[in-house]
Amino acid sequence: MQIIINGEKRTIDNNTTIAGLIEELNIDAQRVAVELNMRIIDKADYSKTILKDNDSLEIVSFIGGGEIG
Repeated sequence: MQIIINGEKRTIDNNTTIAGLIEELNIDAQRVAVELNMRIIDKADYSKTILKDNDSLEIVSFIGGGEIG
C-alpha cells in the first residue's frame, strides 16, 4: 500500500502501525512528533494507529543545539 511521508510516496506493508513505521525508519520515537492526515498523534497511540492506503504523515524530529548565555 502507498502512503506519503514528509511529501514523498512510500510503499509499506498492510497493517503497519506508526510505531512499526518509525522502527523501520530507524527513528527514535521519543524525539519526533507525528502528524497523520493533519492530526497530531499522541505517542501513546503510535502502536495502536494502523496506517491506511493514501495516508499522509509528517514526521518531525527534535534536534537540540545552540548556545545558552
